[in-house]
Amino acid sequence: MSKKEVNYSQFNNSWFKRGATPIKVMLWYLTNLLFFKNGFFPFMSFKRFLLRLYGAKIGKGVIIKPNVNIKYPWRLEIGDYSWIGENVWIDNLDRVIIGKHVCVSQGAMLLTGNHDFKKVAFDLFVGQITLEDGVWIGAKSIVSSGVTCKSHSILTVMSAATKDLDAYFIYQGVPAVKVKERVIE
Repeated sequence: MSKKEVNYSQFNNSWFKRGATPIKVMLWYLTNLLFFKNGFFPFMSFKRFLLRLYGAKIGKGVIIKPNVNIKYPWRLEIGDYSWIGENVWIDNLDRVIIGKHVCVSQGAMLLTGNHDFKKVAFDLFVGQITLEDGVWIGAKSIVSSGVTCKSHSILTVMSAATKDLDAYFIYQGVPAVKVKERVIE
């Protein structure tokens, strides 16, 4: 196996834009720390207000539990009556669209960014995540960049969605595979 000379000066992610001024980003980091990542601040209506203030589109009756980490609220949309559980991480370098009546369970991660392991500098790439209406993301599961979880699909506990999930199916494993149809009574 031959080794190539590594040129780390090739690393350049200057194409990536946060989508807000540095001051807004800094203010959001402080707000996120005080009111979202904080386990002692349970007031949902104020959390919804803050997210809207920073540019998120938040529906009616959205529940955001304690210890939630949201990277950039201006790239977040959550539909009516959806639930974001404790310790969820929404790492939205790109848009995250969460439909109506969606449950993102405890400790789940929505990761819109990743790195190209074929590049010496692990170049960043990003992709939107969409969770359509009625989706359930199980506890400690991961949804990767560019994935759409279609209507009423389920990603079970500690699974990883690296590709789109079909509507009304249950997925399990790492990487997640279709295990059975979801029947709603």
